[in-house]
Amino acid sequence: MNSLDDAKAAAAKARHQLADTLDAIEDKVNVPKRAKDIGQKASEAYRANPVPFIVAGVAVAAAAVGLIAWAIFGRDD
Repeated sequence: MNSLDDAKAAAAKARHQLADTLDAIEDKVNVPKRAKDIGQKASEAYRANPVPFIVAGVAVAAAAVGLIAWAIFGRDD
């Protein structure tokens, strides 16, 4: 091969690597896609073991009720 062919091959390889890098960056910053992936992972985790999710939900509900009760019945000195 001559140097022109080598340069063309190197440029093609660099373009391919750049395209792969840009695709990877797009996957990381694509918020709707990331949210969908996180939602799917959470759904799978819930199906595998729902107990932690139920406990967390009860804890959040209890905290909300406590804050509301504190706001209603708390002393206003």
